[in-house]
Amino acid sequence: MASNRLACHDCHRIVEPDEEMCPYCSSNSLTEDWAGYVVITHPDTSEIADKMEVHEAGEFALKVR
Repeated sequence: MASNRLACHDCHRIVEPDEEMCPYCSSNSLTEDWAGYVVITHPDTSEIADKMEVHEAGEFALKVR
């Protein structure tokens, strides 16, 4: 995980630093100011995914500022 990756304010997905828009939710609200990293592989059985309201596997920031 590179520290210069971005997180989406809307869906909390982690995206590459060259992205201008979130490829998952189309938001243009991306930031380098995020903390906590979680990879969700099985959202249908994950308690964290349930709490985060995540329905697809992927990399997510726990806190986006």
